[in-house]
Amino acid sequence: LIDSARIQEADVEYINRQRDKERRKHIEPLYNEEDAVAVFPLFETIPYNEHFKIDDQVELLYTDAGHIIGSAAVNLRIKENGKVTRLTFSGDLGRYRDMILRSPQLFPQADYIIMESTYGDRLHDMVTVATDKLLEHINKTCLQQKGKLILPAFSLGRTQEILFMLNHLELQGRLPDLPYYVDSPLSIKITNAVKQYPDYFNGNVQNLLKTDKDVFAFKGLEYIDKVEDSIALNSMREPCVIISSSGMAEAGRVKHHISNNIENPNNTILLTGYCEPESLGGRLKQHPQQVRIFGKIFTVKAAIDEITSLSAHGDYEDMSQWLACQDPRDIRKLFLVHGEYEVQQRFRERLLKKGFADVQIPELHQEIGLG
Repeated sequence: LIDSARIQEADVEYINRQRDKERRKHIEPLYNEEDAVAVFPLFETIPYNEHFKIDDQVELLYTDAGHIIGSAAVNLRIKENGKVTRLTFSGDLGRYRDMILRSPQLFPQADYIIMESTYGDRLHDMVTVATDKLLEHINKTCLQQKGKLILPAFSLGRTQEILFMLNHLELQGRLPDLPYYVDSPLSIKITNAVKQYPDYFNGNVQNLLKTDKDVFAFKGLEYIDKVEDSIALNSMREPCVIISSSGMAEAGRVKHHISNNIENPNNTILLTGYCEPESLGGRLKQHPQQVRIFGKIFTVKAAIDEITSLSAHGDYEDMSQWLACQDPRDIRKLFLVHGEYEVQQRFRERLLKKGFADVQIPELHQEIGLG
């Protein structure tokens, strides 16, 4: 939250300087660092697999959702009028073949399930496809064209996956000898934090840790914390790889890197995850001839590409496997949320064939009684 507040404050300060030139009214951040600090005393942490009584009527159980480190499905037992209702909310579900994290966990039998459906109509490529595509772009952009490869990446999850892939390439002897920069204070903090929780890693990574003490490190890697060092990257002419947040390129330092490098045809902007259509990353996915960044128009000369197989959201097989611990006959209603309507319809048909009798796609603000 603190880093998010700082990013907002820095972006707003930059935007307001541009607005001053146009004599336009200043904008304000949604919240500042002081607001973020004030929230922390209100947090209370609860471990996985520990039954926690919210009050005499409601009991909470968190189970690992495998989406990002610390993600959880919410399982509630609600007592009301002498009756117990079991409600599970999936949150974002991860993958059963994630390159780093444990698989989503089994959960108690539910009466009602609210679950995500982001990729309810597709199967993801294997991780090796993403690794090979990343290497292909490094070779083409940095070695052949002597340009910069810029990867917008979420600070939590995606940055660690990219570092893990680069480490894997080094272990295979395939990683080109180049500078690799992680330019994001939040990404640095989170990567260091993730290293402190190896118990959340899957068996393959835990075995690798026996011989490789840091699966997120490799030759040529440098973390950029200070603003002046980040700015200095833009004046560099040497080929390099820059990993920076935010993943949708809508905020943070990566937005500056894109604006400073998008008009050079030797460079590549490699998007690494989902981008909201109106975000900078989403607009770049449409391969426009021009794009507006920080209120200025830039001609898009750099190559724009994306890696589509790195999603931390499970595909329809992952989501079906998560449900496999449930007896469909005991599920009174299953609600699909967090997905495009057409995708949800296709996933709904799959679930009906698996024996879930009542699968609903609720509308925004729709109220549904449980009982």
